[in-house]
Amino acid sequence: MAHVGDTVTPVREASGSEELRDAAEVARAALTLDSGEGPALVDRLANPPAGRRWTALVIDGGVVMASVSAKDPAIGHIDLLAVHPEVRGRGHGRELVRAAEEWLRSAGARQARFAGNPPCYAWPGIDVRYTAAACLAESLGYERYHVAWNMTADLGADLSVEEEPARLAEAGVSVHAAATDRDLATDRKRADRERVVAFVREHWNENWAWEAANAAGLHYAERDGRILGFAAWGARPAWFGPMGTAPEARGLGVGGVLLRRCLAEMRAAGLSSAQIGWVGPLRFYSRAVGARAERVFWLYRRDLA
Repeated sequence: MAHVGDTVTPVREASGSEELRDAAEVARAALTLDSGEGPALVDRLANPPAGRRWTALVIDGGVVMASVSAKDPAIGHIDLLAVHPEVRGRGHGRELVRAAEEWLRSAGARQARFAGNPPCYAWPGIDVRYTAAACLAESLGYERYHVAWNMTADLGADLSVEEEPARLAEAGVSVHAAATDRDLATDRKRADRERVVAFVREHWNENWAWEAANAAGLHYAERDGRILGFAAWGARPAWFGPMGTAPEARGLGVGGVLLRRCLAEMRAAGLSSAQIGWVGPLRFYSRAVGARAERVFWLYRRDLA
């Protein structure tokens, strides 16, 4: 229970769209490092891949969203925690985390993590600048077990690719934008995106395939009708990724072209910078678009008794 004035307010499961809208507004006010993305994050986490077990638990002025890993059902994830600035200091965060842990236990999880649950996640872990959240996790007995980072690309930079498609064309490679959700009215356009998604599933995994299917923008390269590479953005709101190139096309410059096409599209959508999420190859993004390592995330875990 949490006390607000003289009223005892229990943590409860969000019951319907109205409470989720209220939770989205709490996230908007609380998640100050995420440029008003709070509502979009709540909406994304509330529409995960089919079969995911998840919940949204709320208290007056607070929300926590949790889910169970599809890869390992013994692992539970605390996906989002937000407490409105007006009610901080009343123990809401602690109560919400404890309620999330109880829900995860009931779902069969034996460990809880402050860590992203791919492919539908808000962050890789706790942004180190959300200091209060990191302190709360540690006070509740969570141990830090990993570090992840994002890179930031300035969308005011030169993102032109005029010469490179011609160079790729000499190698028989063409680049295209797959249909967006707004354009999926015809069978041909649906098949276009589905073909790219199938390529991602074949060469990487189901998580990346889900992100490609749900991306706001999806670009790909092909030769002789065979897809060679892809790049996506917007499956996690306003972030770039994932992207990948088939082994047979590496060294052609396909990745750089697709990256810049996506970033140019993000700029056209009104963004001034792009977060490249959960980055592996720092050097590639640094050289291709001058991206810099910026957001750092601590991943935490605790065994559930």
